[in-house]
Amino acid sequence: QVQLVESGGGLVQAGGSLRLSCVASGRTFSNYAMGWFRQAPGKERELIAAITWNGGSTFYEDSVKGRFTISRDNAKNTGYLQMNSLKPEDTAVYYCARGRTFSLPSVYDYWGQGTQVTVSS
Repeated sequence: QVQLVESGGGLVQAGGSLRLSCVASGRTFSNYAMGWFRQAPGKERELIAAITWNGGSTFYEDSVKGRFTISRDNAKNTGYLQMNSLKPEDTAVYYCARGRTFSLPSVYDYWGQGTQVTVSS
């Protein structure tokens, strides 16, 4: 079993920045891809960023390219999502997830509880 705990969400003005963290415990985290998802009210959960087990390759959804950066520190069993130039449309609950594979694309089977990000205009 893997437990994932996100933190770093909050309320920020448009144009501001936040850094989300995802700490993993339990079974191995470092050998697997990880992803960040978000779900806005009334919308489906969407994958916005993902990273391979060693950080060698990343994926970004078009709406966050150039603004968000995904990274990980396997020694700390922690993943990060740096979010810059935030927009009101980035408002959502953000979830981290562990993939079933070390590479991308992956299927995600362990999820955190989510952290709320609210961007005011």
